[in-house]
Amino acid sequence: MGVLSGYKIIELSGIGPGPLCGMLFADLGAEVIRVDRKNTVMPNQQPKFDITGRSKKSICLNLKDPESKEVLFKLIKNADALIEGYRPGVTEKLGIGPEECLKQNEKLVYGRITGWGQNGPLAQAAGHDINYIALAGALYSIWGENKPSIPLNLIGDYGGGTMFLAFGVCAALLSANRTGKGQVVDAAMIDGVSVLTSIFHSLSQSGVWNVNNRGNNLFDGGAPFYQVYETKDNMHVSIGSLEPKFYQLLIDKLNLGDEFKNQMQLDQWYNMKSKLAEIFKTKTRDEWDEIFEGSDVCYSPVLSIEEAANHKHMRARDNFVNINDVRQPSPAPRFSATPSDKPSPAPEVGQDNKSIMLDIGFSEEQIKELENKGVLL
Repeated sequence: MGVLSGYKIIELSGIGPGPLCGMLFADLGAEVIRVDRKNTVMPNQQPKFDITGRSKKSICLNLKDPESKEVLFKLIKNADALIEGYRPGVTEKLGIGPEECLKQNEKLVYGRITGWGQNGPLAQAAGHDINYIALAGALYSIWGENKPSIPLNLIGDYGGGTMFLAFGVCAALLSANRTGKGQVVDAAMIDGVSVLTSIFHSLSQSGVWNVNNRGNNLFDGGAPFYQVYETKDNMHVSIGSLEPKFYQLLIDKLNLGDEFKNQMQLDQWYNMKSKLAEIFKTKTRDEWDEIFEGSDVCYSPVLSIEEAANHKHMRARDNFVNINDVRQPSPAPRFSATPSDKPSPAPEVGQDNKSIMLDIGFSEEQIKELENKGVLL
């Protein structure tokens, strides 16, 4: 089952955006074979908590041993794509770079995910999400208490990274099906984050967004009607009454005075926020839910990840699934004709060594020999 059923993806194990991309492919029905190292899973972590490993198969190879190439090359003979997240040049040094792999399978899509990209003066430098979104201009505008606020690692690793790798690989697969030729997908987080900030490049150059007046613009905490407010019980609620008709509904429900009449009177935003902060402190979050939830005010309570899983809307859509007593998000997006199966648990490292090796043509004697040599772990 699944829209990608019949596709085979080889994932060279790593951390962060690569494994999540592999999970997305597996969720949608692709056969994802993870080429593991002994230390793929974090120390003392049980496979059941490896959510991004779900629905995958695992073969454990010593990729530093030249004989491992024979195994990998056989794996990619009938694979559709390979994804890896090493620093530029690492797979080339191992003899399993794009040039070598495309010789084995000319239709192969070779997906590469890095922070800085495959070339450029920083290509070989270490980095993490916070560095990539800083260089791409996103972190500068996410204003907190007198300094940029760290938005978890969602923007660089997963928004600019995973999603653009998945999109790039799927696009290249469409091209390969049409042309018979594979190619390399260079998914750099700085590139993806730059694309995500497109609207802010537009707003800033048209004079709508003041990049040097952080915390006072429409989406960065400046607007009283696009804001988070604390409640009486020290919880928080979110308001997103952007459009005039939604803003008017906010005014009506809160019985706000004339000082709120002009939504876009920027010099009054600070006073408006202060007044709304006082109002939202008069009721608990649950009480505000009763007033606003489901209305066109554009309102949501600010929930923890535990609370989110139990919200009535999330439950109604089956947004979360339990696998081996571990709560995790359900596959997304959803398809009408080819729905995704419920994910299966992540494999133990090397769990599928024998079945994968037999499937690609190795005999049991050859498998044993490679195990004795330390090629197959």
